[in-house]
Amino acid sequence: MSMPSAREGALVLYKSQPAKVVSVADKIELSLADGSSKKVRPKDFVVLHEGPFSSFSDLDATIGDVEEEWELLQGESPSFSELAEIVLGEFTPKTAWQTWQLLQAGLHFSGDTESVQINTPAYVAEQLEQRHAAEAEKAAHEAFLQRVEQGAITEEDRPRLAEVERVALGVNENSALLKQFNVDASKENAHTFLIRCGYWHAEYNPWPQRNGLDWDELEIGVPDLPDESRVDMTDIEAWAIDDEGSKDPDDAISLVDGKLWVHIADVASLVRVDGHLDLAARERGANLYLPEGVKTMLPWKLTEQLGLGLQPISPALSIGFRVNDGQVEDVEICLSSIKVARDSYSAVNERMDQEPFVSIAAMTMAFRERRHANDAARLDLPERSVRLIDGEVVLKPLESLASRDMVTDAMLMAGEAVSLFAEQNDIAIPYVVQPQPEELRDPQTLSEMCAYRRLFKPSQTALQPGRHFGLGLDRYTRATSPLRRYSDLLVHQQIRAFLTDKPTLTGDQVAERLAGVDSVSGKVRRTERQSNLHWKLVMLQRLGDWQGEAIVVALEERKVVVLIPELAMEVKVRRQEEMTLDQSVTLKAREIDLTTQEAFFQVLSLN
Repeated sequence: MSMPSAREGALVLYKSQPAKVVSVADKIELSLADGSSKKVRPKDFVVLHEGPFSSFSDLDATIGDVEEEWELLQGESPSFSELAEIVLGEFTPKTAWQTWQLLQAGLHFSGDTESVQINTPAYVAEQLEQRHAAEAEKAAHEAFLQRVEQGAITEEDRPRLAEVERVALGVNENSALLKQFNVDASKENAHTFLIRCGYWHAEYNPWPQRNGLDWDELEIGVPDLPDESRVDMTDIEAWAIDDEGSKDPDDAISLVDGKLWVHIADVASLVRVDGHLDLAARERGANLYLPEGVKTMLPWKLTEQLGLGLQPISPALSIGFRVNDGQVEDVEICLSSIKVARDSYSAVNERMDQEPFVSIAAMTMAFRERRHANDAARLDLPERSVRLIDGEVVLKPLESLASRDMVTDAMLMAGEAVSLFAEQNDIAIPYVVQPQPEELRDPQTLSEMCAYRRLFKPSQTALQPGRHFGLGLDRYTRATSPLRRYSDLLVHQQIRAFLTDKPTLTGDQVAERLAGVDSVSGKVRRTERQSNLHWKLVMLQRLGDWQGEAIVVALEERKVVVLIPELAMEVKVRRQEEMTLDQSVTLKAREIDLTTQEAFFQVLSLN
């Protein structure tokens, strides 16, 4: 049977929709179901039935069961009109449209008006299985979307939300799921979305992951200590003085015959250059100290083995020197074995009027006065440690204690001593330098200190000794925290190689190892700041009605910057005409946004 022609009243297919031929001329005029008309060429449409076709309302795509007819047609090759007559009993505009729908469904029959295929049972079975699976997936997805909307996701839903998490962490910029919910794909919006649906809890800290620092505990074997010659210093008293609760003591001090000794955990004894431990530490750059806990750059087992005072006898790199008018001289460095007593700053502070702390403090005080005479920056700004203890956010002030000042200066003296030793023996190490700001000041008030700090330039590592403005030293290296910082560990590896007559790394090799460390160390510091701020804001959010004192430290046209000592936190508030620098004001927390780390405060009174 030949296909019908395009004459007036014929039913045709135009852009997948039914149309009626109104007139036939150079161009054929079609009437569409929406009431519009089109003039087209014959190649633009397909004739389904020659008509007469009267009304679009007569067309019905509903088709009953065609299983029996399909089975009878196995092996046959009917035409389009024959298929309509066999399956639907007649060939009319209505059945022509239904037959076209059967072909488009593609289950039992497929093809077009010119070639009809009868699909095999195997093909139909495969298609049914795929369609049932697709329907089941669609139903599951709809149920998933409903759970997301209700904030009642299940554990099985979490993989589906991973794409949103990648947006929240800044890994991806787009998410099909966010688009389904008409949510713009920003980190902050994705963060809010994940909290609302229950993927993240309301106080979730995203910053370690967002900065790529969500480290797991290192699963690397730790070797035994090598059998090597060490100076036995177990008969002298050595104190590892730190904050209460510290778990990674890596420095201690002693005083022997007027010589101050700073003992450092001998991490390089177990972490060989370019070994697995060294590469892992280099990749992480430093310990990451979060309120939730510490993520270490080295396996915790190594700290347990080398932390000073954690074992009866501790291996150390001991740095001895004398202090003459604040100058570090007569430097001696050796591999040693020591016995260490652990103590806290507060406990030692009670014994600062006793020896040897009286003598040690006199040495560190002379050193400090020399640094201050050399324009070292003196800033006394409030500091707070932030800890999450049993779910509670605990802010603890870092007290200004004589014992803390003594130990801090002893560590700076050790850094200068190692710099002198390395320079004198031509050992390549990473020195730390800081350029001097364009203007030197002697700040006295909080506002002056904050303003002076804004003038500071960042410190940098260098292969040649140079001035460190902030410390007031002409040469300095960080060497007292090899358990915590890779650059310190690299210094130890170089000093150890020299002491044991092994080849040291060249300056180029040191620079190569430091190439990526500065970048990741910057991420570590940024993550610590962001995480500390996160939990401070969580604490304010939990309190709900926090009020406290702040000090005005900078005046802007419409805003003022205030420092909240209780929180060690700077924020901006609306300026009032009578506000002056260093004025005390009472604030009230008004709104906290964890996703943007913004805190809005209201000034209650000027004090």
